[in-house]
Amino acid sequence: MNSPLISLALPLALAVIMFGLGLSLSVDDFTRTARQPRTVAIALVCQLLVLPVIAFGLVLLFDLPPTLAVGMLLLASSPGGTTANLLSHLFGGDVALNVSLTAVNSVIAVGTAPLITNFAIDYFEPEAGASGLGLQFGKVVQVFAMILIPVIIGMLVRRLSADFADRMDRPVRIGSALTLVLVIAASVISGAADLPGYLLDVGAVTFVFCLLSLSVGYFVPRWLGVDIRQAIACSMEIGIHNSAIAITIAISVLDSTEISVPAGVYGGIMLPVAGAVGWLITRRHTVARTEEGAGLNRRIRH
Repeated sequence: MNSPLISLALPLALAVIMFGLGLSLSVDDFTRTARQPRTVAIALVCQLLVLPVIAFGLVLLFDLPPTLAVGMLLLASSPGGTTANLLSHLFGGDVALNVSLTAVNSVIAVGTAPLITNFAIDYFEPEAGASGLGLQFGKVVQVFAMILIPVIIGMLVRRLSADFADRMDRPVRIGSALTLVLVIAASVISGAADLPGYLLDVGAVTFVFCLLSLSVGYFVPRWLGVDIRQAIACSMEIGIHNSAIAITIAISVLDSTEISVPAGVYGGIMLPVAGAVGWLITRRHTVARTEEGAGLNRRIRH
């Protein structure tokens, strides 16, 4: 199911995507987290600790095959993507918080993704782990290069010419999306015979995981006193995983297209699910504000 073309094209597509992320970032996006540490800490705990636990529980509940189970944990360990910023904007979230969380998560994922993925391999495929499958130091360096170097280059471009970075932002986003779609399409076509089985295996679990990720990202911050705009931002950041990173690691680093399947399926369902959740959240908030206003008017009249 793998091919040299896909193995080469995926890292290039990811590099373009992460370069586009870098074009939208500045050093202030990292330092901004120090000005709202509580909200950032809540979001990071949900992203780095709660989601892998949820994914692990779902894998056991749905009794996934070992390779797909590893793919689910790899997906859970991937950071949020730039799409989260767009959805947060659409539903009234704190986009500045999204940008900061994406920046910090992308850096932290360099360390946490290998740890979580290696745990999954050791747990679900101990024989494969003993034979060398996993993210060893050299492979971690590959992940570091694929994720951070393009981001740093993009940030340098923005620092040297913010106007150029702003002009390039939209074309790079479109180009990276098209590149990723083409590469994923090539991967799907090469494994078309197995696709229906994969959808049956992981379709339900990825849907539930997506729904739970978005819900955890919204309700946990709200229960802990985070305001509505920041909670929406956290929901989109935690629920919209950067599936491109998970797919690239699976195919180009772990040399397994099957491990990439959960991330590929997730990438196809997360936008409509996130859109529906975002609409429900904003509708609930609008209804609550309307009822509150109506109650206030009644009290004024009386």
